[in-house]
Amino acid sequence: SIEILFQNDYNQFVRSDRNARKFIHGKTKMKKTLNLDELDVNEVLAIMNEEDSKVAESIKPALPEIAKIVRGTINSFNNGGRLIYMGAGTSGRLGVLDAVECVPTFGVPKEQVVGLIAGGDKAFVEAVEGAEDSVQLGEDDLKAITLTKNDIVVGIAASGRTPYVIGGLDYARSVGAVTAAISCNQDAAISKHADIQVEVVPGAEVLTGSTRLKAGTAQKLILNMISTAAMVGVGKVYGNLMVDVKPTNEKLEERAKRIIMEATECTYEEASKVYLEADKHVKTAIVMLLTHTTKEDAEQKLVASNGFVRKTI
Repeated sequence: SIEILFQNDYNQFVRSDRNARKFIHGKTKMKKTLNLDELDVNEVLAIMNEEDSKVAESIKPALPEIAKIVRGTINSFNNGGRLIYMGAGTSGRLGVLDAVECVPTFGVPKEQVVGLIAGGDKAFVEAVEGAEDSVQLGEDDLKAITLTKNDIVVGIAASGRTPYVIGGLDYARSVGAVTAAISCNQDAAISKHADIQVEVVPGAEVLTGSTRLKAGTAQKLILNMISTAAMVGVGKVYGNLMVDVKPTNEKLEERAKRIIMEATECTYEEASKVYLEADKHVKTAIVMLLTHTTKEDAEQKLVASNGFVRKTI
């Protein structure tokens, strides 16, 4: 009946309002910065530095859930799937940033780690009004990249209630993809739409409500963990060296040679020579030097070990 429909809508409104007020409480004013506009530069910086130091500690309780995301990502990669971040505003930009950095750092195709931001590429440099409020847009963006059940979708929202993210998570679930939600609010709405829930509470912001600060820092640290640990898990690292680094410029060319030197304890001249012989493929050069073999044999060893250098030696 109309009355029942109205009651359901009302109950939903009350729940939404309660969540909104809870989040506002989560952004309560920080007492020590109530006179922020009266402090000198050194005092402002000291407070910001002190508050930032608390962020990493706030993440610690969420490590078991973050580990689930990492394992899900490794499984996706091993099955030909992708890691897909999606968010709006600062949250979306941080996802795009982490995705883009994976290409030169780990030598993966740009399609393997994807960052989606509400409003598209334009939203990376300027606000796109209304984009984050569209549930449908979240679904449409995932359809546009042909989401499959082998992918993992990580929704990011400081508030924990961004409609764009909720729309994406719901669609991802409908196709059978693993879903995860990262928020900076307890009992976040997006958590109810994901298989894995990461909720960290870094506390009030120095500048009230500016979640690009501590909340943004917390999100960046979590994304660092996810992408780095997942890449370790699929053989992109030997020791603590970036052995799949993609040498796209002179600086990275030199880094590649230094990595070969560190991994094999050879000279710069030896590293440079074998680096060229290996067609500038760092892993191949390392295996050639460590196992005293040819380029072709080193490549075969790497294929047999699924790209793990340690398993070839």
